[in-house]
Amino acid sequence: MEDLFERTILIVDDEAINREILGNIIQSEYKVIYAENGKEALEKIQSEGISISLVLLDLLMPVMDGNELLKAMNEEGLITEIPVIVLTSEKSSEIESLKLGAADFLTKPYDRPEVILARVRHSIELFENAKIIHATEFDKLTLLYSQDFFFEYASQFDQRYPLQKMDAVVINFTRFHLLNELKGRMFGDQILSAMADGIRSTLLKTGGIAGRKDADTFFAYIPHIDDYKIFIEKINEKLSSLLKASETRLRLGVYTDAEKSLPILLRFDHAIQACNSIRNKAGEEICIYDNQMAEREVFNAHLLEDFEAAIENRQFKVQYQPKFNITGDTPRLCSAEALVRWIHPELGFVRPDLFIPLFEENGLVTKLDRYVWEEAAKQIALWKKELGMTIPVSVNVSRVDIAAPDMTDFITKIVKENGLEAKDYMLEITESAYTSDSKHIIEVVEKLRSLGHKIEMDDFGSGYSSLNMLTSMPIDALKLDKAFIRNIQPGNKEMELVNLVLKIAQTLGVPVIAEGVETEEECRLLKEAGCDIIQGYYFAKPLPPEDFSKYAGNDKGDAK
Repeated sequence: MEDLFERTILIVDDEAINREILGNIIQSEYKVIYAENGKEALEKIQSEGISISLVLLDLLMPVMDGNELLKAMNEEGLITEIPVIVLTSEKSSEIESLKLGAADFLTKPYDRPEVILARVRHSIELFENAKIIHATEFDKLTLLYSQDFFFEYASQFDQRYPLQKMDAVVINFTRFHLLNELKGRMFGDQILSAMADGIRSTLLKTGGIAGRKDADTFFAYIPHIDDYKIFIEKINEKLSSLLKASETRLRLGVYTDAEKSLPILLRFDHAIQACNSIRNKAGEEICIYDNQMAEREVFNAHLLEDFEAAIENRQFKVQYQPKFNITGDTPRLCSAEALVRWIHPELGFVRPDLFIPLFEENGLVTKLDRYVWEEAAKQIALWKKELGMTIPVSVNVSRVDIAAPDMTDFITKIVKENGLEAKDYMLEITESAYTSDSKHIIEVVEKLRSLGHKIEMDDFGSGYSSLNMLTSMPIDALKLDKAFIRNIQPGNKEMELVNLVLKIAQTLGVPVIAEGVETEEECRLLKEAGCDIIQGYYFAKPLPPEDFSKYAGNDKGDAK
């Protein structure tokens, strides 16, 4: 097959007859350019760059000799980009040229053209293959090993040193996507490069190898150590010129295995699980995989295996927690939130905080959410028929749901099938979902609002959306995260934060819903501060539909 890429050979020799002889030999297969000395050659290399596939270099020349050119190419990093074959009649020169980066030698006089062509072809082929391997071996941004090569080298290490106790370490920068969005991709790349530098500094102390998994996650495979804070310290040291200490959110998961009883991929899976387990634990940076986590992994596998049967057998039950408008003298039932519960035939009641994050990670949450959406739509229609009143219900929508292309069509279909008005079928979207892919989510939300749906930003205050972003987010209500109100007292910092959120909502012209309200004192303080709607155990816990029906019918409010 014809080679579509013409390769250029630079011949550097001060003797015209030598240039002509070599040129005549190789011009049948390559484009040839010439230089009479090292200085002229360096200028051509600098101007032509990597379009030159090989340099044939004489050592003895005026102005700048061959070894001086090799030194200059080394200083400018060119020797790693272009292979050099040295032309010499002196065997004693070979060692020095090799040290300077020469790839091969040709001995004068040039009496066998076929050998010269073969050596040139071989050098170019070896160099190009090496460049291809190098490009796949290392991550381009961080210059750490790529994931595939990392695991290959780690496996080779285990084979050579089977008795060495090793640690699988996973390092992650929490909420890196938000940093990228707020400060730009280039700044994000600087953060990743600094993290890689910190990991390299650590390896100088610990030994071992490191690689980049993807995005903001790194792997390290090191001889066992007792204190993993060295990773955090070295990385923070490199990040200090880019971020304030309060802005760095590193977490580190470790799996240590003296006997190497598990395949290396599984050991790193365990380290990833340990790393992920501290995602939302304030103040924790390091987690070591232990027996408790192993039990949790088995438990999670059980839940995943039983998911389809749970959907089919309707083990998931939808309960409804009332929301009360407290702006008047008497609290009025104004709506409800649909919440899913799992009654497992063997495990009994499974807490939502155990299965919902699991299903989010494994792509099952969309199917579960759509199950809940359908149940809620049917229940609104049933209440309307039984009670002669419409009780608006809000359902939770994850960022995974929003990514589905048919999400809006699905919502529209179930609303229409149950004879509902869009305004009575409300959607709760978490603040963190808005910040993960704000442009796409805003487009979807605007479409839903145009159809008449009300959108509540759920868990406001638990994420990191900026005020600037908040002004562009299409919402109809802010739902205050329960952590905000847990310790509110007159005049304390927690109360000041609540007042601030209420002022923001007032500026945006949207009501505030406080969830997780459990005491009369919390309710009173929120009402005095200007909060509009309350949800929590103070009024009612999540209720099965039949209990909610009785509750709604006891003249607790006048939902319409």
